[in-house]
Amino acid sequence: MNKYRAKKTVVDGHVFDSKKEARRYGELRLLERAGEIHGLELQKEFELIPVQRRDGRVCERAVKYRADFCYIDKSGQYVAEDVKGYTGGAAYRLFAVKRKLMLQRYGIEVREI
Repeated sequence: MNKYRAKKTVVDGHVFDSKKEARRYGELRLLERAGEIHGLELQKEFELIPVQRRDGRVCERAVKYRADFCYIDKSGQYVAEDVKGYTGGAAYRLFAVKRKLMLQRYGIEVREI
């Protein structure tokens, strides 16, 4: 159990950080089977800011965002989702910045579940 009392849960061989995230996975699998969405991906990583180099050496690492789920909905729109249980503190503020960078860099609005 982590500091937010989320309990890791295994479904279909995938380990999820919380029961809420595992439940959402189940919902998305049902939607995929019903033909409402397709191309479901788990833990897809996006580079928001590339690595910064000076004189051939890395002076700043890349900034990345990992979406809990990505898929294409029935209208053809690419969707990225992030399951949140706790929306306070520094971790959530960092997520908010990365959500804004996703929109700016890729034109993807991250849906918060």
